[in-house]
Amino acid sequence: MTEETIPTGLVRIGESAPDFVAETTHGKIKLSDYKGKWVVLFSHPADFTPVCTTEFIAFAKRTEEFAKRNVQLIGLSIDSVFSHIAWVRSIKQNFDVDVKFPVIADLDMNVATKFGLIHPAVSTTAAVRAVFIIDDTGTVRALVYYPSSTGRVIDEFLRIVDALQTADKHGVATPESWMPGDKVIVPPPTTTAEADERVKTPGIEITDWYFSKKEL
Repeated sequence: MTEETIPTGLVRIGESAPDFVAETTHGKIKLSDYKGKWVVLFSHPADFTPVCTTEFIAFAKRTEEFAKRNVQLIGLSIDSVFSHIAWVRSIKQNFDVDVKFPVIADLDMNVATKFGLIHPAVSTTAAVRAVFIIDDTGTVRALVYYPSSTGRVIDEFLRIVDALQTADKHGVATPESWMPGDKVIVPPPTTTAEADERVKTPGIEITDWYFSKKEL
């Protein structure tokens, strides 16, 4: 497959995640079967590489934290299921860490192309590092791409899930560096009448009509 013929998907925030059926280390899975759960789908360039190994260890160690948030982790790379199994076993043997989430064997690049993970300027045979956070309705809520040389901070994805779930539940937004328990942002008024009312609203920390915070 040449650079010119590689299809590249464009996954957008707010749209439905592309459905797929794929072979994994846990057998065949279908993305749409996870509706009702949140999904963190993350890709890595290759098995048995050091940066990816550190990331898999970190994801594996936080699997229960994701599960508490109703999140299913799913890994992906353009490697065979046999390579994935060997790598997972190697991680257990060398680092005593169990990888309990499925890892997609995407040799035909079907899932990678649907999610736009093949960036020809980098590689035509390996997926870039990317994370897609998909909510319980199958809607893409966040996506992050990284270069192959840069390892991800896994706790940030827990934070993003917390922020999204908090925003959905309470109809609020979250400020920079927000963590659970911090004050949240009250959405700004959209009319002059609402703005006049906002500055007189009790129980809200008001800096100006458009900038207000509150405790949950």
